[in-house]
Amino acid sequence: MASGRGFWGMSGETSKTALPELLGAKPDGYAGDVSPQEAWNVLSENSDAVLVDVRTMPEWNFVGISDLDSLSKTPVFEEWQSFPTMRVNENFVASVATKISSQDAPVLFLCRSGARSRAAAIAMTAQGFSHAYNISGGFEGDLDEARHRSNRNGWKAAGLPWKQG
Repeated sequence: MASGRGFWGMSGETSKTALPELLGAKPDGYAGDVSPQEAWNVLSENSDAVLVDVRTMPEWNFVGISDLDSLSKTPVFEEWQSFPTMRVNENFVASVATKISSQDAPVLFLCRSGARSRAAAIAMTAQGFSHAYNISGGFEGDLDEARHRSNRNGWKAAGLPWKQG
């Protein structure tokens, strides 16, 4: 492990987890995509890391939520698009900003499959959050051949902790 500017911008040693930012593969507009397992590792290793679930209230209540109890953390819940109209939440950035301790903290955004969370990461980066990441595959992941979710990729398919909302 290398010393100096460490994992996700924090001082100390760099994690063994290969991340887009550390590999120089930074997409336009945000820090990059991470797998659900990489997100879990960051949440486990970095006390400042925050998970922001940008899905809708019905998704949280009926599909489930990430369970961070074993890490002594609670996800931030803020709809990127408000149900039922699915209009972009005009207060998203301001609301999330009040729930994060520092603009340098690792912020991991999660939605159903990775599209809304990518938009949220871009919006937060534009407001000065330098370590805003999208969790690829989201909570449920892509549809499989039978048009079901949670089998191919995403938080649930990775076997990470979750519970009914």
